[in-house]
Amino acid sequence: MKNTNQTIVSKQDIIDEVIKQLRKELSLAINAANEAHLAAIDDQSVAETQYDTLAIEAGYLAEGQSRRVQEFQQAISAYEALAKSEHLPLEEVQLTALIQLGDDVAKQHWYFIGPSAGGMRCQLNGQTITVITAQSPLAQALLGKQLDDDIEVRLANHNIEDYIANII
Repeated sequence: MKNTNQTIVSKQDIIDEVIKQLRKELSLAINAANEAHLAAIDDQSVAETQYDTLAIEAGYLAEGQSRRVQEFQQAISAYEALAKSEHLPLEEVQLTALIQLGDDVAKQHWYFIGPSAGGMRCQLNGQTITVITAQSPLAQALLGKQLDDDIEVRLANHNIEDYIANII
């Protein structure tokens, strides 16, 4: 890692914050799943004609909300497993790497490669951390790279050309 004049966030702090946010999302998803399930079995959802699809739609919604609950539970389990592992500084980008690109140094923005919860952002110690997963285009461009390596990735309608300024 290069020497910078910024306060670095620990990986454990990031993992703890992601777990905290995922638990909040899980709670909301559980409530939504329960409401969808109640709507699916409500007397008002009973079909009055062969063309009345309210009960079917409510059932699909309940199933989808239940799947969301499972996804959040799996994500929390994956991050809890990370929380129990040792986080040594890395020489190359891999899962649990905390990476800063050259253009992001002044903005104090970092990327954390996690097992799930891609797109989640958090603010810790004045730093912005964005979680990306190994399947994301940015992570694909970063994986296996080392400090000062150049990267190029196409996101949406523009190319990002940068270099890896920091790896933790």
